[in-house]
Amino acid sequence: MEKKVYSTAGKELRTITLDDKVFGLPVNDDVIYYAITNELANKRVGTACTKTRAEVHGSNAKPYKQKGTGNARRGDKKSPIMVGGGITFGPKPRDFSYSIPKKEKRLAMKTILSMQAQSDRLTVVEDFTIESGKTKDLVAILNNFAKDERTVIIMKDEDPMLKRAARNIKNVSFLSYNRLRAHDLYYARKVVLLETAANNLSSFYAEDKEAK
Repeated sequence: MEKKVYSTAGKELRTITLDDKVFGLPVNDDVIYYAITNELANKRVGTACTKTRAEVHGSNAKPYKQKGTGNARRGDKKSPIMVGGGITFGPKPRDFSYSIPKKEKRLAMKTILSMQAQSDRLTVVEDFTIESGKTKDLVAILNNFAKDERTVIIMKDEDPMLKRAARNIKNVSFLSYNRLRAHDLYYARKVVLLETAANNLSSFYAEDKEAK
């Protein structure tokens, strides 16, 4: 697949060949669903907790005798049917995380990259950084490719100054080429792919590496 490479000013510079094994695959809705569901489940904290009748503070004595009062028989005030009593089958702290096969996750990433590239939401931009770390410098660049849209920037490596410049920009997130997130990538309206990161993606998701 041929893609144009743009300067930070939005001008066309040259073309780059993207690997069809990474950017030219048909969309596979199933693996995308599994990858996104897995990420969301792994992010769940799972700290919700309710008390059972054994954990509620209170007396264990019956409020009145079993027979002779005309009232329905009842246990102590900690019973789940009483206000302030324990909770039946309530949530307890748990771990929601689980793993999916590595090949399935890699296929999901390649499928999403292909989907974005084929829908022209993906733009390849020459490598850049924000040495000043100022938000206005990054905004000036992003305005050439995306305006007030949910945007993902795929970097060639960790760039703290670039991330610093984007801290006050809503709807902008950063991903390293070797640590993609299916949820962010799938729902992005614009994907800004740095030129070196594009080459790195082709080698990182190569089929020969997958087979090892």
